[in-house]
Amino acid sequence: MAKFMDVHHGMKGITKEALMEAHRADLAIQADEKVQFERAWADPASGEVYCLSEAPSADAVRRIHERAGHPADEIHPVPLMV
Repeated sequence: MAKFMDVHHGMKGITKEALMEAHRADLAIQADEKVQFERAWADPASGEVYCLSEAPSADAVRRIHERAGHPADEIHPVPLMV
């Protein structure tokens, strides 16, 4: 499976609690698409949220985020990690 970093824009002012709630919504249904969300980060000042996942495809990641109620604006493959 491949790694993906997705980006959500426009979430200015997001709180830690809201980020955890969104992450839990993804975790609750991730198995439907064989996605494993590993971690999420947010910058409340800019409204940017980033999620790292392992999935069979970017489309699988996109579908989970859409179903969870927070569509990703960008999804990038992460072919190399250290």
